[in-house]
Amino acid sequence: MRILVVCGAGASSTFVAQRLRRAAQTRGRELSAVAGTEQSLPTDLERADLVLVGPHLQHALESIRHDAGPRGTRVVLLPPDIFADLDGTRTLALVDETLTPPYREESA
Repeated sequence: MRILVVCGAGASSTFVAQRLRRAAQTRGRELSAVAGTEQSLPTDLERADLVLVGPHLQHALESIRHDAGPRGTRVVLLPPDIFADLDGTRTLALVDETLTPPYREESA
């Protein structure tokens, strides 16, 4: 499972991706979480199974979903307080919830 965490410049997505990897590793889970930017999205999307979109990119959500759709990649808007998830467990729970049918389209 390859998860792409997207934000505007890459800084906040890097923190979320690192925390998500650490939470998965702690639980013995294998997943790849990488950070990307809105500008790198067209290239990064090719290798993503799931895209987690930073809350500040809500304006681009439909466009990202449009681009991800033909690839079968799910896209989820992260909640506004996601950066307070210091150990990555809430983000991992969101990933699990997203990947469990029926699939979620957007976080609350």
